[in-house]
Amino acid sequence: MTRPIEHHHADVSGGWLRAATFGAMDGLVTNIALIAGVGGAGSGRHTLILTGVAGLAAGAISMAIGEYTSVRTQNEQVAAELEKERHELRVNPEGEAQELVEAWTARGLPEPLARQVADVLKDNPDQALRVHAQEELGVVPDELPSPWTAAVSSFVCFAAGALIPLITLLLGYESLWAALTVGGLGLFATGAVVARLTARPWWRGGLRQLLLGGAAAAATFLIGVALGT
Repeated sequence: MTRPIEHHHADVSGGWLRAATFGAMDGLVTNIALIAGVGGAGSGRHTLILTGVAGLAAGAISMAIGEYTSVRTQNEQVAAELEKERHELRVNPEGEAQELVEAWTARGLPEPLARQVADVLKDNPDQALRVHAQEELGVVPDELPSPWTAAVSSFVCFAAGALIPLITLLLGYESLWAALTVGGLGLFATGAVVARLTARPWWRGGLRQLLLGGAAAAATFLIGVALGT
């Protein structure tokens, strides 16, 4: 007898990966750009540290609140749509079953088999709701992302990313370019890690993030130089 092939998938529905990735990248780019802009205006180490710490705190809190609100709102919208679907299943089970039959036959399933499965689901309202949610809304009702997970992931990762370009300054180095170099290494490393998580070439992901972050830093540096003079 042929044994089933075991394989594992990454968690793509928990809400943490997108928030963590976006948080780390945003933290790095935001603070690198802030430090570059203020440094371009000729500010010293103390001002750069103050700018970076303020950017870290404000950005991490803002990201956490934004992620929580975004995911919470999306979940509430899904809940409202599920309630509509639950009502339709209660008052019009035949019509809802017909919707499934039409959807499955359009994908190539034989109509008798589609009808048989749809009729079975009519006797199991919870499972019917789950199937309709997947078919019509593209969601799994009991696997919605957690707003708290998204908020905490975003906060922690933004703060970690924003801390990287501050490392040399906090260690006593005065050089703006040392801070920007460490920040650039952080951009490359973060992009490479994310690329590996998504099975893409690590060097391509790292280089892409370095170029994007470098462009942001260059723009704010030039603005700082212009305003500083």
